[in-house]
Amino acid sequence: MPPHKRTAAKKAVSKKPTAKKRAAEPKRAVRKMPVFSKPTAKTLDAFARAIDGLAGLEHRTMFGYPSVFLNGNMLACVFQDRIMVRLSEADRAAAIATVGGRPFEPSPGRAMKEYIELPSRVADDPSQLNSWLQRGRGYVHTLPKKSKAKR
Repeated sequence: MPPHKRTAAKKAVSKKPTAKKRAAEPKRAVRKMPVFSKPTAKTLDAFARAIDGLAGLEHRTMFGYPSVFLNGNMLACVFQDRIMVRLSEADRAAAIATVGGRPFEPSPGRAMKEYIELPSRVADDPSQLNSWLQRGRGYVHTLPKKSKAKR
């Protein structure tokens, strides 16, 4: 095939959009990475005390913060200066209605489906916090076990 025909053939199969097409495509909004702050010693202590008596938990780090897992499923985590816990649908509704919990959003508009952020007044009360973690443990215990990912 003559050189000029090969170039034309390459252009015909090229998948790259032309400059006109690229200009017509909507640009994606650049999303800023959220700034994560460190939790206070008070929050870390409250979390540590609340999970201390719960059997069978695996301690890990999630989002760079302490967290606990049960059967490979995340149960609870510190996030910035807040504590969130995974709850059943009924317990999520109860947490929102009775103690002022709210859906956990690690970044605005991106809620994690089964997780509730507990208000600081609950985190500051060891018996209340432990009660919510017990409820979460009961729910997470019903979930299928997850095996560790192979690396």
